[in-house]
Amino acid sequence: MSKSSNDIREAFIRFFESKQHEHVESSPLPQKDNPTLLFTNAGMNQFANTFLGLEKRPYSRAVTSQKVMRVSGKHNDLTNVGPSPRHHTFFEMLGNFSFGDYFKEDAIAYAWEFLTSPDYMGLDKERLWVSIYTDDDEADELWQKHVPAERVLRFGKEENFWEMGDVGPCGPCSEIHYYWGDLDKMTPDGVNVDDEYLEIWNLVFMQFEKDGKGGMEPLPRPSIDTGMGLERIAQVAQGVTNNYETDLFTSAMDVVQELLNHSDAEREEHIVGYRVIADHVRAATFLIGDGLRPGNDGAEYVLRMIIRRAARFGRDLGFSQPFMQYVAHAYIQLMGDAYPELKAQAENIKKTLTQEEERFSRTLDNALVQLDRVLADLEKNEETVIPGDVAFDLYSTHGLPLEITRDLAEEREFQVDEKGYELAKQEHAERSGTGAFKGYETAGNIYLSLFNDLTNEGQLGPNGVEQKQYGPPRLESTIVGMIRHDERTDIAKGGDSVEIVTAETPFYVESGGQVSDIGTLTAISSGAQMRITGVQNRSGLIVHLGEIIQGEIKLGDKVMLRVDNTRRADIRRNHTA
Repeated sequence: MSKSSNDIREAFIRFFESKQHEHVESSPLPQKDNPTLLFTNAGMNQFANTFLGLEKRPYSRAVTSQKVMRVSGKHNDLTNVGPSPRHHTFFEMLGNFSFGDYFKEDAIAYAWEFLTSPDYMGLDKERLWVSIYTDDDEADELWQKHVPAERVLRFGKEENFWEMGDVGPCGPCSEIHYYWGDLDKMTPDGVNVDDEYLEIWNLVFMQFEKDGKGGMEPLPRPSIDTGMGLERIAQVAQGVTNNYETDLFTSAMDVVQELLNHSDAEREEHIVGYRVIADHVRAATFLIGDGLRPGNDGAEYVLRMIIRRAARFGRDLGFSQPFMQYVAHAYIQLMGDAYPELKAQAENIKKTLTQEEERFSRTLDNALVQLDRVLADLEKNEETVIPGDVAFDLYSTHGLPLEITRDLAEEREFQVDEKGYELAKQEHAERSGTGAFKGYETAGNIYLSLFNDLTNEGQLGPNGVEQKQYGPPRLESTIVGMIRHDERTDIAKGGDSVEIVTAETPFYVESGGQVSDIGTLTAISSGAQMRITGVQNRSGLIVHLGEIIQGEIKLGDKVMLRVDNTRRADIRRNHTA
């Protein structure tokens, strides 16, 4: 019997609540308490200190449906998303946990009951196989209470042993596999080898502690940590051959098809793009729902990157306008009851997606032209690897994330020197004195981004700031842009170093060996003042650099710009001498 994903999630929680488990809400995706993780990447993350004995909880059994992201570090599944029928950046992990309470016997019995009972999943027992760690005789004996001995297969450490690290809890694990192929062709040899044998549930038996010297000691209170991907069990329950055919994705992909006015045949022809968009927008929807915003570092960079990657695939499919808010709406409708933060943040989610799409759209064409030039030069020289510093420049100057450069390069049988990219990134950080690369916005393109915004909004003409340096040395204008600490801002106060963009300027701009004018900028209504110490052209945008010496200056202020005319005359004499 087919079950919806919402039904499965609810049934799982209800089943374990009937076994005296506390239903614990999912922790947020961004990790704030663990500096080694960007995102929650397993159901047990929020219980790590409980398993380590560093934290006590008022319950010894728990059940969760945990939001999980695996898009960095050893879990970097990004390049498989789309081509693979079962890889995702975001997924839901259903899990039950015991903190020194029940152990193997109950964990195995619970899993079997939930999967096979007609009151819950009602799966065909003939299609289920079990794998255990090679030395785990106890698990073998316990499983034989439920399945024939020939259905219990032993594997080594790589497949069936879990460890937190070189030190800490560890133990054997047991995996439950579902065979969805032709029963006449089912053999034990296919488990962990053939795609028709789908691993659906992993039971981890935490019974040892590693001492960091290669030894293990039994834990005084063994524990249980299990995980079952909702996407996979939904695939089995709904009788489809890949995760993207489940109801977790079909409604979102239907939205894409409707927006593009594609036939079913066209959808199938472009199925990889459909899958990437469905996966990435889902991940972005949950990340924004958890309070994250696109940015240039860490988790914020990952959010920006997956939105831009989805936008690039959207461009290839035929989208010319922002579209992700409509896909996000499908997810909010589908999953908003289980995750109320999605409904609470619905407008913010849609607005953030649209803003990031628009920002990327303004730079994508130029970035693709630059990449085409790079690849043409490599081809001419019979080379196939994009140098790391070139790939870094594509991001730092043109806003094209490494992951998109890699995608586009591989489509044309080129590769990227990713070690060289990291080296260039590190060198940039050292040169800038920041200790870390802040990314596209702060590496020159905050100016290009602001220039594009101001020209698109009509606050500047197509050529940018109107230069009137041959007219009177004082001019009234309006502040249309402000940058402070490498970020856009709406206000600057006394003592702040700031860069200000006005619609017109009477100042000479630094160029051709001639220094710029200096002078002052004064807010007409408040009298607040800025000392202008330089004027430069940055990525086509003329900015006035200086310090606020009095009051507060705000975006939108009417201002009087005054050139230091005496100094201008001195410079002119020196320059023409």
